Formats: sequence, C-alpha cells, structure tokens
Amino acid sequence: MKIYKSIILLFLGTLVFTACDDALTVEPQGNQLTEEEIFQDPATYRGIVAKAYAGLAVGGQSGGDGNADISGIDGGFSNYLRLYWNMQELTTDEAIIGWNDGTIKDLHGHVWNDGNEFINAMFSRINYQIAVCNEFISLSTDAKLDQYNVPADVRAEVMEYRAEARFLRAYSYYHGMDLFGTMPFTDENSSLADLPPAISRAELFDFIESELLAVEDQMVDARANEYGRADRAALWMLLAKIYMNAEVYTGTPRYDDALVQVNKVINAGYSIPNAPYSYLFLADNDQNGAQNEFIWTINFDGLNTQTFGGTTYLTHAPVGGSMNAAQFGINGGWGGIRTTPQFVELFPNEENSDDQRETFYTDGQTKEIGEVSPFTDGFAIQKFKNLNTDGTPGKDPNGDFVDIDFPVFRLADAYLMYAEATLRGAAGGNNATALSYVNALRERAYGNTSGNITAGALTLDFILDERARELHWETHRRQDLIRFNKFTSGKVWAWKGNVPSGTTTATFRRLLPIPAQEVNQNPNLSQNPGY
Repeated sequence: MKIYKSIILLFLGTLVFTACDDALTVEPQGNQLTEEEIFQDPATYRGIVAKAYAGLAVGGQSGGDGNADISGIDGGFSNYLRLYWNMQELTTDEAIIGWNDGTIKDLHGHVWNDGNEFINAMFSRINYQIAVCNEFISLSTDAKLDQYNVPADVRAEVMEYRAEARFLRAYSYYHGMDLFGTMPFTDENSSLADLPPAISRAELFDFIESELLAVEDQMVDARANEYGRADRAALWMLLAKIYMNAEVYTGTPRYDDALVQVNKVINAGYSIPNAPYSYLFLADNDQNGAQNEFIWTINFDGLNTQTFGGTTYLTHAPVGGSMNAAQFGINGGWGGIRTTPQFVELFPNEENSDDQRETFYTDGQTKEIGEVSPFTDGFAIQKFKNLNTDGTPGKDPNGDFVDIDFPVFRLADAYLMYAEATLRGAAGGNNATALSYVNALRERAYGNTSGNITAGALTLDFILDERARELHWETHRRQDLIRFNKFTSGKVWAWKGNVPSGTTTATFRRLLPIPAQEVNQNPNLSQNPGY
C-alpha cells in the first residue's frame, strides 16, 4: 500500500504549515477544531507522518507542486528528491544538464557559489523537512498522548509513527551532514523564538547515529511495514551509509560497523529479482518483482502524487532529440539531462555493451559534449520509463506525471557496500562472499555468467565503477566519488571545472556552501571554507 498525498489532506484540512526563514510552525486556522480536539482522533497521527513522507516526494500543498512548501523558487524545482538528485548527480560524471534555468549549469561545472538558488533551495528543503518531523515528534510525546486521551491500544501505532518521524529527521540531517557539513540544529524541544545554533559535522554524525540506535527497536520489523514506509532495514541501511562515509564526516573510519549493519540487511530476506534490471525503474515497480529488492522507496503515482520533481523529472528531463516520448509512457520530453563520455566508457564496448544496465540512446546524439546546452551533445540515458511491464503507460491519461517509485535503498547497494567494506579490511568480511554478491548483480545485468569477474578483479577501483554501472542516477555518485577521493581531484570528466575536457577542482567543493542569506540571517552559522 502506498502512502499517497490524499492521506495528507486529513491533516492539512485542519492545520496549515507555514514555512519561514527560521522555522516552521503549526497553527489552527480560524474557527476550526482546536489542537486538543484534532488529536483525540488517532488517525490524525497517520496524516501528520504521511506529510513527513510526502515532503520527500512533492514540492507543494496541491497537485503539480502548487502552493509551494518553500518560497523563492518554483515548487517543482524545489521538490526534495529533485534537488537532492541534482546535488548528487549533476555535480558528477553521471549527469549533465543543458538548461539555462538560473545557475543550474554551475553544478556540473563546479563553479557554484553561496548564492546558487538550487543549493539554497536544498538547504531550505532539508530544514523544512526536519521541522515537519520535529512537529510530529513534539505532538506525540507520552504527555501529549495523555493530554489527548489516546487509548492504550492506539499508542503502540503512534509510537511506530514517532519512531519513523525520528528516522526521517535523521535521514534529512544525514543529507545536511553530507552536503553542507554544518547545519542549524533544531529538535522537538527547540524554541521557535530563538535562532537555531549551528551543529558541526562530527556532532551531527553523533546525533544521527544516536537517534537511529535509540529508535531501532521501535521501528517495524524489516519487510513488515507498509510499502513506502521505513522499517528496521531502512534504518540499518542509513546506519551503514553513515558508517561507510564516517572517515569523510568525522576523520575516523567505521567500516567494521558498516559491515555489521549491511549484514543485517542482507539477512533480512530481500532478494535480487529473477527479472531484467529494467523492471526496477518501470511504472509498476511496486508489484512486478522489483519490490523484493527494495528496502525503502519514495512512492509516486501519476494521479495522487502529481509533481514535476521526483521520478517525473527523471523520466521527462532525459528525453529529447529524436527520442520518442511515447516509448517512455509520457507526453513529451524536456530535453535536458544526458551523461558524459567518461560514464559511457565505464561499460565494455560502451553503447554496444552486453550489460543490460547500459541504456544509452545514441541516435542523433554525439558521445562527446562540445557544448553543454544542446541535448544532442552527449548520450542520453533511458533508465526510468513510465511503462508497466506489459508495455502500457502509467495511470495519468495525460502522460504528465509518472507512477515510478524511487528506490532510496535496495539490496544491490547493500551487496556492493559489503564488498567495499570487506576490501577496506572490515572485520568479519569474506572475500569469497563479496565476490558472490558482486557476481549476483552482474549475472542479472548480463542475463548469464558471461559478465562474472574473478577474485583478482575485485578491487576498490572496480567497486567504484561497478557502483556507477549498477546505481547510476540513484543519488549515490557524488558521495561515492568523495569517499574514493575522486570528486575534486583524481578524476576528471567533460565540463568539470567548466572546461570542455574537464579539470580538477578545489578540495573545498567537497562541501556545498551555506547559503549567504542563511549566514546573514543567523549569526550562529559560519560559511564553509573556500566560499
């Protein structure tokens, strides 16, 4: 069962979320129900936590991202997943965009500054999402449940929602830690009257870790929650992610701890589907077998979650040139996103690879990118398609909005993290097991064992390239390149550094700048070095 935007209306029909520069407040409207009356209904809690989930999927309070959650930028542009995808993918060799919308091209060029509106929107969106979660957490304490006379048999369900809200808050703080390092810190006890204090990257790491460990036993068991709601396995994956990158965040490696969490996920009963790789990114990926690999998804529906971000963006924006939009189940392409020749070269035989994960569209496209703007400069990628397994299009009869759920975490990532942690010397790792996990993915990719590798080929450099082949356009690449010390130096790609052949860039760009307007408004914040 998907948590759709329609559920959110239960809550939004009586309360209004008002986004400000410093905080988000929840206030009763007019002569409608009081807070006490609203929270006597336990279904209200489901509505609020649904808003926390929906904040990752949609950019506003009405269809098509209308009535945007944050000000100063279009609701579609400010969609959480769309912004996060731009930060993690457009800054790398996996994606380049040709549009002239504001400063969007600066992301791939590594020439962004503290006035970049997309970076600013990402910072605001993260803080908005944290505020939504804080609101739910503050309204679901034992004292509040006593005040609202919530029955004992309902409290267990509310506590599950509360644990999920704390997980979702940690998830957004994880994005803040990864992208910006330092963040303004608020929790359910913060005063809206005070400017939030800054929290360092290392302190943020400790907070995220402690929150996840604190709610682990309160989360629904792995594979036992509603589809699209986080469970214990999603929490293990997030812990594994922070531990895999702990050396970047804190200066101290934590690969042993990462392997512990990855093993929990791998042993939780997920499986690599006996189906083509392409099924993972189709309109019916919630029921075509792909869902057996998904650990946590952000859900989309062409009728109920109408957004110009999310997978709608990832389906429309990569279609242009001579591509037939109908073959993607949409009414037209937006002609923006392609990939670089350096990503193409990660596949043997490039556009003629036997690897099914290679989905390049080359008709009328050049591999080399002479200019950034023309869509035909650079191969297109045909990964996300708003088509069901039987070839029929998604639910939206107009072909505007898509049904493709986005896999935040999936088993393939856990397999590759196991292999990487093992190669980095994690206690308990087994090289033969690591090889078997990698070859399981390659057997799906090739349809047989012809793409399998030997033990000698399983190196860290191979893992970085294999992560790109398997997980490209799934918001991992920037983080992976930084962990492997190849984001600013060590690797170049077309138009990195804003030059055609690419160049190395300054190390300070491993962090994004704190938006200038936030530094100016909150004296507790300091700008990241280099900006």
